[in-house]
Amino acid sequence: MNIAAKNLVSDDVQKVFALQERHQWTVRKTSAAERIEKLKKLRAAIEAHADEVRAALLQDLRRTDPPEGGELLPCYQEIDDAIANLESWMAPQEINPSAMFEGARARVIYEPKGIVLLFGPWNFPFNLVFQPLVQIISAGNCAIVKPNEMSPATSAVSAKIIRETFAPEDVAVFEGGVDLANQLLELPVNHIFFTGSPAVGKIVMAAAAKHLASVTLELGGKNPVVIDKNTDHADAAGKIAFMRNMNSGQVCLCPENIYVHESKKDEFLAVASATYEAMFYVDGALNQDAQGRIVDHRNWERVKSYLDDAKAKGAKVIAGGEVVEETLGVHPTILTDVPRDAKILQEENFGPILSVFTYSDIQEVYDELQSQPKPLALYIFSQDDGFVDDVLANTASGGVTVNHCMMHCVEHNLPFGGANNSGIGRYHSIHGFKELSHERAILRL
Repeated sequence: MNIAAKNLVSDDVQKVFALQERHQWTVRKTSAAERIEKLKKLRAAIEAHADEVRAALLQDLRRTDPPEGGELLPCYQEIDDAIANLESWMAPQEINPSAMFEGARARVIYEPKGIVLLFGPWNFPFNLVFQPLVQIISAGNCAIVKPNEMSPATSAVSAKIIRETFAPEDVAVFEGGVDLANQLLELPVNHIFFTGSPAVGKIVMAAAAKHLASVTLELGGKNPVVIDKNTDHADAAGKIAFMRNMNSGQVCLCPENIYVHESKKDEFLAVASATYEAMFYVDGALNQDAQGRIVDHRNWERVKSYLDDAKAKGAKVIAGGEVVEETLGVHPTILTDVPRDAKILQEENFGPILSVFTYSDIQEVYDELQSQPKPLALYIFSQDDGFVDDVLANTASGGVTVNHCMMHCVEHNLPFGGANNSGIGRYHSIHGFKELSHERAILRL
């Protein structure tokens, strides 16, 4: 680090980084058993503070954490998976040498990256800190963690768990806002793991380039849904409407732009509207506890501006469309006839708004999607393998779920991540272990 950079970094951050610079050489030599003990200790700490985590999520996002999913369960699953498989993940991979090196021995060993800087997001402020942290630890790295300041209660309990579980030379945590983030980005770390928007992802990648650090960027995009004319539109509409409003639409995997055959438009809109009515309204009034809220006033204003702009330019509101400033609420909304110059089509809206488009020829959809940045996810509803294969061949995305939404992320044996504008790198299970490791090639003659 040069002198100018040091002057931008607080003494506390510099001290911790210096500790980890020395300690990484000890951590890299830890066995699977030693790393597993760290993971067991982390699991026990999360369990001990689970009620505090739930209370924090309710305070920050007006969101409960259901036992069958939410934020805690994926963390437990990630830890348990690593504990069960870490020894085999760490094992050297023997490679058959080419004819040129007949008689030699070749192998790949998995070494830690070194020091990993981990930035958590605000929309899943607990899970998306600890899931990556599990893989950082499994791969034998040190970590500097910054939970997200926009979810302050969850940030506080996350920091508490980390400080109780780890010495700072192993895993350190700092709480703060943009100024702190900028300080941390000055550190010559070996890898940066960031979850957030593409705009901030570009800032993180530029900072990493100063030190030639590798990156994992989990970003987002306008996830499209392509619905086959011959599929069950009631089933598709119900699933899409439910998933669009998860966490009040503040999920990077939420379906956003829907492409339905023109002959099925009315059926789709009727079912989606009825689904919202059944899920989120009681006697015609929005049940705010069932829906959650937008994270803060600035983001509420942003989502409101998308709605206002779309309606001013001629979009039709089929359901919802109302906003409530006092509670930072946005009603589950369905739009049609959204003009191409509407702001809501230029950026990921990160709110509970579906935009529905029709097609008569599937090529119309392909032309539209091929002109857009690659999204984090693509969803296809069809029982026709030929239709599915054709959509896959004519589109690109980070991942795909067929006949549902988001489920490819839930299957932890699959790699999860984006493509270009929606992200760089993969994680979950062994894919995360490899992402946070260096594959070192060894040839012995």
